[in-house]
Amino acid sequence: MRNKRFMSLALSITMVLSLVLFNPISAFADDAKELVILHFNDTHARVKSVEKDGVVTGVGFDRIAQYKQDLLKENPNVLMLDAGDTLHGQPIATLSQGESIVKILNLMGIDAFTPGNHDFNYGFARLQELEKMMNFPIVSANVMDKSGKEVFKPYVIKEMDGFKVGIFGLSTPETSYKTNPKNVETIDFTDTIAAAKKSVEALEKENVDVIIALTHLGLDQGDDTSDKVAEAVDGIDLVIDGHSHTTLEEGRMVKNTLIASTGEYDKAFGIVTLKIANGEVTEKSAKLMAAADTKDIVPHPDVVALLADIDKGLNEILSEKIGTSTVMLDGARENVRTKETNFGQLVADAMLDATGAEVALTNGGGIRASIEAGDITKNHIVTSFPFGNYLVTKEVKGKDIKAALEHGLSKYPEQNGGFPHVAGITFTFNTANPAGSRVSDLMIGGSPVDMEKAYLFVTNDFMAAGGDDYTMLKPYATVNEYAAFDEILVNYIKKMGTISTTLVPRMTVNETAPVTPAPEPMPEPVPVPQDGKVIVPEPMETMNYTVTSEMHMMELAMNHGFAWQHILVLNPEISNPMLKLKAGQVIKLPVH
Repeated sequence: MRNKRFMSLALSITMVLSLVLFNPISAFADDAKELVILHFNDTHARVKSVEKDGVVTGVGFDRIAQYKQDLLKENPNVLMLDAGDTLHGQPIATLSQGESIVKILNLMGIDAFTPGNHDFNYGFARLQELEKMMNFPIVSANVMDKSGKEVFKPYVIKEMDGFKVGIFGLSTPETSYKTNPKNVETIDFTDTIAAAKKSVEALEKENVDVIIALTHLGLDQGDDTSDKVAEAVDGIDLVIDGHSHTTLEEGRMVKNTLIASTGEYDKAFGIVTLKIANGEVTEKSAKLMAAADTKDIVPHPDVVALLADIDKGLNEILSEKIGTSTVMLDGARENVRTKETNFGQLVADAMLDATGAEVALTNGGGIRASIEAGDITKNHIVTSFPFGNYLVTKEVKGKDIKAALEHGLSKYPEQNGGFPHVAGITFTFNTANPAGSRVSDLMIGGSPVDMEKAYLFVTNDFMAAGGDDYTMLKPYATVNEYAAFDEILVNYIKKMGTISTTLVPRMTVNETAPVTPAPEPMPEPVPVPQDGKVIVPEPMETMNYTVTSEMHMMELAMNHGFAWQHILVLNPEISNPMLKLKAGQVIKLPVH
């Protein structure tokens, strides 16, 4: 059994002598054992197998369950571990507040579960209710109540065929702001490294042969990541990780610890193999089973049957009336991708209401159907918002809010999934202007935008990560994460009762072509040396141009197809051509 730290010198000498005095073959008579760990993380309730054109694109818990059953026929030493963010994300989960997912995990026979930040999205009290429904333990050594007492088991010990496995859990401290803060106001998330050291010491005293950390920490930047735990804490054989959606095809070694993570959603599940001999882990390997490689795995019939029963129950939940609309809520594809609609405004209003943000922006491509006037059911909402996206808040500067609007309007009049639907702001959309200079008169909260001020900004997780090419949003740190779109909208409509949303423009559409100003008297040309030559720009007509994002004068000139010296001559207030132009800065450009 494992107790390396406290093994006495006398015992070591005795073992050596026994090898000398007795048959050395018998001293190593223990056969090596093989432990297989199946694992997944960040599935966000994507539990059903998905096939398209004969290709499996979503693994599904039904296939993973069957794979485990097939392994057990050959080897009794198989564990299945879940590294969190499982109980929330899709209607199959949110409509029952996680209960349906617990039923599936129970049937699969998982051995331990560590909660991720989104598993707290229904609130800590609800997670405790779900724990009582589970046939498996929640393990997390760093989640405490306000008195400092652990609220979950810090670890469990599994008795396998010929050896013992200790599994302890860690949940990301980012949960305090990556779920609604109200969800976790009665608990604290403590230091991960300290909790890991305490757990390892306790498990070593229990003489386990293998120590596994089941973590929802991730491998992004920060103080509480799985690699930092592996670096700081000796004695951990394996980390099964989640949170950062990191795909590790063959795992990652940090000192003597193997870290495994499957990526995200239903794209793959993980398989780790450990060899154990004489109380020691002698070999470690990790691999992924991609969705496309699972076609020959026949979905487990019991899990398939359970999913069918859940679907029947969901139909009853989806038929629940949540409110009434006196008007048709316009979610037609050709409309939400080219203009404001009352449905887009309703969604953006709900985003502000749920988060307290100053500005809301969501993409028209996320709205997939209209809702006719009359009763509104949960099914209407799920049909209109099928992707399971959730809300994210960030502190975004005014110049990048303007840049986001310019980007969202850049493809007009073509249909564009990134077309912006907003709340908390108003602006003029100058449709005849060239892309990049279509937004003017931008107001936030009734006041002119301050380009350098940071505003609390809410969008969906897809756009927050740069989706639909909203790359200007990605660099900003997340302030908080909230519930899924369908939940947010259901709660907002219940709160409103009757919806009578008529379209009140937040973007004033100006279709008038910009008036070309009369040519201004040109300043005396300033000779500008370039490569030993002098270039004197010719007199030309000019136009006012608003810089959309920070850039050098040369870069702007190149984008518009003229020499940078023209800008310098037309804008004598710019004294240094090497300084960057600022977003929102108005300058004169030549008219082609």
